[in-house]
Amino acid sequence: QVQLVESGGGLVQAGGSLRLSCAASGRTFSSYAMGWFRQAPGKEREFVVAISWNSAYTYYADSVKGRFTISRDNAKNTVYLQMSSLKPEDTGVYYCAAEYNYGPPRRSVTEYDYWGQGTQVTVSS
Repeated sequence: QVQLVESGGGLVQAGGSLRLSCAASGRTFSSYAMGWFRQAPGKEREFVVAISWNSAYTYYADSVKGRFTISRDNAKNTVYLQMSSLKPEDTGVYYCAAEYNYGPPRRSVTEYDYWGQGTQVTVSS
């Protein structure tokens, strides 16, 4: 079992920045690829970004490329999402997720084994 707890969400104006954190406990964090997903009201959960267990691979959704940066610190069992130039369409609940995977991370919701409870990000125009 892996327990994931997100933090760092909040209300920010368009153009602003936020840094989300996801702290993991339980099984060996470095065995897992990590992903961030988000879900806006009335919409399906969507892929945002993912990082491999050793940070060798990162994949971004086109909508966030150049604005968001994912990183991880395996010594601290934490993955981060730095979000800049935020837009109102970035609003939603952001979830971190873990996939037991030593290869390139995947982008599908169904591939991930463990999920956090989510943190709300609201970007005002």
